[in-house]
Amino acid sequence: MKRWLLRCLTVVAGTTMLVALAACQQKPAAVKQKLKDPGFTEVSVHDPSIVKDGNTFYTFGSHMQMAKSTDLIKWTQVSNNVDDQKLFKDIHTELADVFTAAQSDTFWAGDIEHWGGKYYMYYCACQGSNPTAVLGLATADKITGPYTDQGVLLKSGEAQTDPNVAYDATIMPNAIDPQVYFDKTGQLRMVYGSYSGGIFTLKLDKATGKPLPGQGYGKRLLGGNHVRIEGSYMLYNKQTDYYYLFLSFGGLDANGGYNIRVGRSKNPEGPFVDAQGQKFTKIQGPVGSTFDDKAIQKYGVKMMGNHTWDTKKPYKSGYVSPGHNSAIMDAKTGKTFMVFHSRFPGTGEAYEDRVHQLFWTKAGWPVATPLRYGGETIAKYSQKQVLGKYKVIQMNKTITDKITTPKSLTISGNGNVKMAGQKASLKLNASGKESELKLGDKLYHGFFISQWDPNQKAQTMGFTGTDAQGEPVLMVRDVK
Repeated sequence: MKRWLLRCLTVVAGTTMLVALAACQQKPAAVKQKLKDPGFTEVSVHDPSIVKDGNTFYTFGSHMQMAKSTDLIKWTQVSNNVDDQKLFKDIHTELADVFTAAQSDTFWAGDIEHWGGKYYMYYCACQGSNPTAVLGLATADKITGPYTDQGVLLKSGEAQTDPNVAYDATIMPNAIDPQVYFDKTGQLRMVYGSYSGGIFTLKLDKATGKPLPGQGYGKRLLGGNHVRIEGSYMLYNKQTDYYYLFLSFGGLDANGGYNIRVGRSKNPEGPFVDAQGQKFTKIQGPVGSTFDDKAIQKYGVKMMGNHTWDTKKPYKSGYVSPGHNSAIMDAKTGKTFMVFHSRFPGTGEAYEDRVHQLFWTKAGWPVATPLRYGGETIAKYSQKQVLGKYKVIQMNKTITDKITTPKSLTISGNGNVKMAGQKASLKLNASGKESELKLGDKLYHGFFISQWDPNQKAQTMGFTGTDAQGEPVLMVRDVK
């Protein structure tokens, strides 16, 4: 007799065999895709911007860090820092003016894109304690270089269209965190900026990769008065016909409450809105304020924040200050991915990169899988396949260093959902499309997906969803 059936019969000893068998039918049914330990290998690229070159994915980030992978699972570190990199033949000589102008000995978040047979590296350097940023361009024939500098594109405080207007860091951008993309009309664009005056966008010349003349700093999309928002990244989804602007709110360190959010617009120049229809142009701090998180935390659809799958300390699983993401739609597999760096519980400021698959709700909002990508493909799941006891992470939009801990939820064979202290229900869409999970007064729209759980070292079922306020829920089933 199978082990699971023996276990069920032992539990219900003293009842009839018919009742015992009915109880045993609540065992989750098998999932068709069988996943094995993916054998994750780790890399550290701060502020990773992802690009695919042939069959290889590359991430490029701060400090000239770079990594590569053919499957988004096993990664190889290409470079660790400015002195270790081989993207330039002699970076200290070739970019000496950049180091001097930025009062820096390293680089911040950058981006590499390719078109017309060339690779375009958008780099930036910044002193950090004041807006002295320099944003420049270098080109190469191969993604790994060597790159040739094409000069500085933008400096903080030097792009005012009126030379008589002094630089005002509360309303004008700091020239950092560039990301370049083509919109659906073929126009080359860049989003950039950070704290200071906010996130801005510029049109670029496809022939040169440089900004078209007469734009100054470009158009402001959001931010101002030094609110903590950075790491802008734009992704166009042809299926929804929306431009999605990913952002990181809060501070990037382990105590900063960094978290990933998104807004969308039909126009790459906005206005961008969240699930509640709140316009991002209204996002800014009060005049005279600095780092006012309470003024901004209600905005955006939250994707990922501090959480752990452990129920008691010391926490060993989950993420701390996940953020500064990029995203990519892979034409070969049809899958969409989000890659970001994260700190972890109890490890201080050490960081590594993580990749999560994204799915899109009927309302057109992205949700991220509860666990990192391990080769899984979403499928149709019957009620029997989603039965079991789950750990549930319900995140709100407060910007805090607090780590969200899990609650317990059970989906039983008759379709009932039980969760301590809350009324719960599930409307499962067995076609593999969007399901609805109601927990208390919150209704989440999302997806079940079977994934490899590195914490339990086994394949299990998960769920990811978002509610009308743009707050996420993540669930992972207990294997035992």
